[in-house]
Amino acid sequence: MDSNETKLGHLKIRLGDIKLATNNFSETHTIASWDGECTLYRAELHCFDKVNPSSEKGKNKGDHPKGHNIVVIKRYPSRSDCYGVEEFFTEIEMLSSVEHPNIVTLIGFCIEDSEMILVTENVSNGYLDGYLRNDYDMRILIWEKRLKICIEVANALEHLHFEMEDQKMIIHRDICPYNIGLDENWRAKIDGFGDCVFLPPNQEDEAVYINSRGRSSYIDLEYEKTGKLKRESDVYSFGVVLFEILCGRTAFDPIYKKENVRGLGPVARQSCYMGTLEDMIDPILKDEIGENNFVLSKGPNKDSLHTFMNIAYQCVAETQDQRPTMKVVVKELEKALSFQLNSKVKSDYVEEKSHASVIETQVVELSNELNSMNMTDKSENFEIHNKENMLHDQTDVPAEPDCCKFAMF
Repeated sequence: MDSNETKLGHLKIRLGDIKLATNNFSETHTIASWDGECTLYRAELHCFDKVNPSSEKGKNKGDHPKGHNIVVIKRYPSRSDCYGVEEFFTEIEMLSSVEHPNIVTLIGFCIEDSEMILVTENVSNGYLDGYLRNDYDMRILIWEKRLKICIEVANALEHLHFEMEDQKMIIHRDICPYNIGLDENWRAKIDGFGDCVFLPPNQEDEAVYINSRGRSSYIDLEYEKTGKLKRESDVYSFGVVLFEILCGRTAFDPIYKKENVRGLGPVARQSCYMGTLEDMIDPILKDEIGENNFVLSKGPNKDSLHTFMNIAYQCVAETQDQRPTMKVVVKELEKALSFQLNSKVKSDYVEEKSHASVIETQVVELSNELNSMNMTDKSENFEIHNKENMLHDQTDVPAEPDCCKFAMF
């Protein structure tokens, strides 16, 4: 491990700085804790000017400019076995060699005494599992936002599987909501690369045989049975995540475990086959909440929903050869988003047209009222004409922005 530490020495952060930032790993800084794996803290670390120092011109990747920044600190269990240390350095190697907008940026690491700690960019909106567990308000994740998160995770996986410069592919092996963070702009960021596998450029069959590792509800069944790891193993795990986002529950929720010990994946696939999957959809999606807390009462567009469900179903196919590549998955998810956005535009147009029609009807009714009335009082006559003019003026006002339109009701 000494050679690893030497090679990555420019990323080292002192344990004292981390303890100071977290008030000696105080619970007040804890944002997540996964038993036996790691504990996450959020803190202001006085070592950096910004999250991604490698983006500065003239800076080497991983160089540390002076200053401070809000970061996520991932504390692994104490170094007690070779696997834990190997996993730790695998994640450092992976994150220090890959740059992608949907892969978390590595800031640095600490390995002192018995501590193993990673420092990454802040994901201020937490992790996806927090929403599925109802630690956060799931209503924030409207269908359009859920689709965008799925597309961004898919883009990151496509990059790992097909677009690496020095490696033929990287297989993540642990795609799950624990490892999907959401930054301040709700952009998805995947991490948790401790179990990832680098396949060499000359790997002919694009597969490797290795002891299976992963969470039971997300692991590819064929890989678990045979040890044959392919990028389609990631596709299966991602398919389970798609169904979680659709249903609003974790894959290992007791409601699914009762039906199948492996959880949501096989349950959702069976429901697709039986034509009952729509009964499992997150009920929150039926009455979505807008940004200003107005109930939109517009669920997912039917075409968007069916496109999404179809590709998710393909992802969790029983065998690797039956599953699509991430290139195909990205295209289908983008199609689902396109259906949703087009539906939203059409819905807004119909709503505006309906509102204008109501005003025009009121104008006609008022005109008929004027024609039938015997107006002798000039002041009353003036008042009614003034009301008529005001209604006519409304029909000539340009359409309000969405935020104003909601405020009118």
